[in-house]
Amino acid sequence: MAQAQRLWDKGEALDPEVLAYTVGEDYRIDRLLVEEDCWGSLAHSQMLMEQGLISADDRAAIAGGLRDTLAAHRAGEFEIRPEEEDVHTAIEGRLVSGLGDAGRRLHTGRSRNDQVQVDVRLFARRRLLDVAEAASALASALLELAEREQETLFPGYTHLRQAMPATIGLWAAGHAEGIEEDLESLLDAYRALDRCPLGSAAGFGVPLPLNRRRTAELLGFTRLQVNAQNVQTSRGKLEANALFAVTLLGQDLSSLAWDLLLYSSPEFGFVHLPGNVATGSSIMPQKRNPDVLELTRANAAVLQSCLDRVLMVAGRLPSSYHRDYQLTKAPLLEGLPLARAMTRAMELTVKGLRIDRERCREQLAPEAFATHRALDLVQEGVPFREAYRKVGLELSEGGLPTDRPLAELYQSEGSAGDLRLEDAKARLAALAERTAAARGALDACLVALEEQP
Repeated sequence: MAQAQRLWDKGEALDPEVLAYTVGEDYRIDRLLVEEDCWGSLAHSQMLMEQGLISADDRAAIAGGLRDTLAAHRAGEFEIRPEEEDVHTAIEGRLVSGLGDAGRRLHTGRSRNDQVQVDVRLFARRRLLDVAEAASALASALLELAEREQETLFPGYTHLRQAMPATIGLWAAGHAEGIEEDLESLLDAYRALDRCPLGSAAGFGVPLPLNRRRTAELLGFTRLQVNAQNVQTSRGKLEANALFAVTLLGQDLSSLAWDLLLYSSPEFGFVHLPGNVATGSSIMPQKRNPDVLELTRANAAVLQSCLDRVLMVAGRLPSSYHRDYQLTKAPLLEGLPLARAMTRAMELTVKGLRIDRERCREQLAPEAFATHRALDLVQEGVPFREAYRKVGLELSEGGLPTDRPLAELYQSEGSAGDLRLEDAKARLAALAERTAAARGALDACLVALEEQP
């Protein structure tokens, strides 16, 4: 295939080092955007035909070339060469090579600026749904664990010191509710990205009768990002929105991983990790290492670094487009798939956990019941501060009884004695339904684009 001409090339030579510097890693990372770029071009060319800006024959040729490109990509036969800079140039070059002038007409009415915006938003929307589906599965696994172990007493900790009696059910359901809140944030980020930028061009629109709402409809966007300048100024902001949502999820995954690292250690022994997620040592035969948990904890920091990179680039610019924005793409393409991988790893871990109920109970120290003893005295009429001091004296003289049933220990909603697991399941099911509806609507549009004659 002939070498594609760069989209901005006017025939003037560019220093090879400058070219390499400005291209950066785009030709590599843009392999993740081939489908998105083809879908965007399928929608754009359909709109151009409907508006009478290109002929039906040209549109049919373009659509056929784009479908061939999709097939080649999915078969692993499409590549982006360094000299082609990015996915846009590589695909357009392939079309021009095969179709001639029809391929050259595809870029009518758009800039690489709004083209990359469409690609990035389609990528982010699809990957956010991937993460949301994984988060929903993890929360479900945690709720299943909570239901099985809702009466398994074990020590609750603050400051890594025993505080009050807890249950594995309370602990697991607590992590599930945290993931549920993250799922809401992921769906909010999805909605923020549900605005189509195509037709804004380089930030000023174009003097052609484009039907921007039609393009948005074809690509499965429910809204249009109206102001052409704002489309360019918002670059970085929407990427940050998506990365912020997965960073929050990453923090909760890190907390869950931290707990499991602690509780699965021999010194605690509350849980045993499944063998299919434990690795080993290259020198010590006895080792079963919790690498998956340690990497999840570390990758939470990587996610935050992706967000930080976007914010630090995009937060220092005036309005309109600047080449700085090129550097906001890679963190997004890295961060969203990483968040899904982390979530899936934790789901596999939680599903295979084995709880040592006897160990959990025997490690619960008498001191953990001190607050309950103080509140027993309060219910007998003793002022709390006096009860607090009295229990302190009792502890110094020999400890407290620990053989109390769970029903006596906790009664309030959301505590170990009243987890409201059915409510949690219903909330999670509603969020999963929203995710599935968004997935179905988006996929239907993209499939229709590929099938459209």
